[in-house]
Amino acid sequence: MSDGERRRVLAEFLRTRRGRVQPGDVGIEAGLRRRTPGLRREELALLSGVSVTWYTWLEQARDISVSRQVLLSLARVLRLSPAETRHLFALAGQASPPAAAARGVTRALQRLVDALDPNPAYLLAPNWDLLARNRSEAGLVGPSGAGDGCEPNLIRMVFTLPRIRTLLVDWPGQARALLEQYRASADRNTGDESFERLTAALRRDSEEFRSWWDTHDVAEFEPARRAFDHPGLGRLTFDYVKLAAVDTPGVTLVSCLPSDEETAGKLPGLGDYAERGVPDGGSGG
Repeated sequence: MSDGERRRVLAEFLRTRRGRVQPGDVGIEAGLRRRTPGLRREELALLSGVSVTWYTWLEQARDISVSRQVLLSLARVLRLSPAETRHLFALAGQASPPAAAARGVTRALQRLVDALDPNPAYLLAPNWDLLARNRSEAGLVGPSGAGDGCEPNLIRMVFTLPRIRTLLVDWPGQARALLEQYRASADRNTGDESFERLTAALRRDSEEFRSWWDTHDVAEFEPARRAFDHPGLGRLTFDYVKLAAVDTPGVTLVSCLPSDEETAGKLPGLGDYAERGVPDGGSGG
């Protein structure tokens, strides 16, 4: 779809959604002179905090930029469903907001993560919160370190847990690669409070995060090989695969596949460490 076609579809979508909202639904008296159903353009513009002229241009499919904040405001006033909100963002050329992405883990997804055992696997939210993981992943990296009302978060674990620095072979290289992927996610979700709180905390708590963040380097996920010095099982090497959960927008599944026979042979032992805890210290044999 060309940009012009996308703008025309966006304009038509907004007109149909505007016509669906009754004035009384948003606290406006309908009056006797209203000839068309739904909200008027000026009413929607006022309720959404934008100018009538700008909103009129939007419905005229003009080539204007639309911020994420305005899209969220329009979605709120128009009472869009999560699916409609994602459609609105896509037509406006924006990534779906975390607020529109399902944060819960369906039973089927949890079963899939568990079924991948003994291969480590986990589910990530758009802001890198760790939504679920299987026994092998828990045995590989240990406790999440979440506390003080914080959700377990992968990027926070990498930059704030001393245990992870010794676990990851070439911690600086792996940590920076992950930060660049996180930076791309954060920049696509400018204004989202969950990203802003997490980024501010990491800039405060990690000198490396602060220094690398200020370079503005970004990257997308690519299949990668990562090595670990596990304190009980020794060297483990995995090939990482990342999949999007279509039925749970914004959630991704990451699976770690052994890259050599030695690692594959050690996988059953990860479950034991999930039960008794990963010891601190250097690697074992």
